Amino acid sequence: MELVQQHPDISAYLAIGEAVDHDHPLVGEVASRLSAEHRDAYSYAEAAFAYVRDTIPHSQDSGDPRVTWRASDVLEQRTGICYAKSVAYAALLRARSVPAALCYQRLAEDDGTNPVIHGLVALLLPGERKWARQDVRGNKPGVDARFSLGEERLAWTVRPELGEVDYPRLYAEPHPAVLGALKAAPDRAYLWRTLPTEL
Repeated sequence: MELVQQHPDISAYLAIGEAVDHDHPLVGEVASRLSAEHRDAYSYAEAAFAYVRDTIPHSQDSGDPRVTWRASDVLEQRTGICYAKSVAYAALLRARSVPAALCYQRLAEDDGTNPVIHGLVALLLPGERKWARQDVRGNKPGVDARFSLGEERLAWTVRPELGEVDYPRLYAEPHPAVLGALKAAPDRAYLWRTLPTEL
């Protein structure tokens, strides 16, 4: 699949945004700590991936009712669903001048019912010509996402026969439907009932 930039100018994927608030001191602090031990862009991107995937629990897995949507809030409260964790990873990448975009999949149950939009991050490391999608959702039994620039190692591979879709568009900020759902949700239970089902 060919990923398509929503904005032709790469600077859009380095910009500070409402959700991707990498100018926040906490984002800078985490980025500085990670980059102190991982100085080149590749190792930093991999370390930031592991940090978000492994140290910030997915709120559905942990049962946390809180809803986060700003990168700084995800890092401070240490919780979030896939959208929120993706925003946090994008912010950590941009904090070290690595272009980062938000992108999405449409997933469904094994019988094709209950579709839902799943959030990912795409990054463009120095010297690379292609964006590489990453999934920081968090691993659990049956889910084994890994950092990879070559063959994708996402949590899920789409099944077109069930109506699942890899959306090719790369966004600088969360898709409006995603951000709207996050902002409107008083808790995760409400959010789960109002998640977007298509983009």
